[in-house]
Amino acid sequence: MQKDTVDSGAPWWKFGHVWMVFGGPAIVVVASFITLYLAVTRPDPVVSEDYYQKGIDINQTLDAANAASLAPALQARNHAATGVQPTAKAVNKP
Repeated sequence: MQKDTVDSGAPWWKFGHVWMVFGGPAIVVVASFITLYLAVTRPDPVVSEDYYQKGIDINQTLDAANAASLAPALQARNHAATGVQPTAKAVNKP
């Protein structure tokens, strides 16, 4: 019995499937070095001591702006539901 073997004589790097097998992990290794470089050269910014208070202040500012923009809608809705005209005091209320 004789085995039929096909020997193309080409080096291993000339086969496409070899590059598929080694290419994925090689790309991951290169990407990890790029990530390491970026992590070392660009440190995270320092968070200020009063970050929580700044967040509360921003939310209060946004809530005030939102409430002011909803005032005409609330007055119109209440006028339509009750049939009573809003007074000047209610219209100019902050």
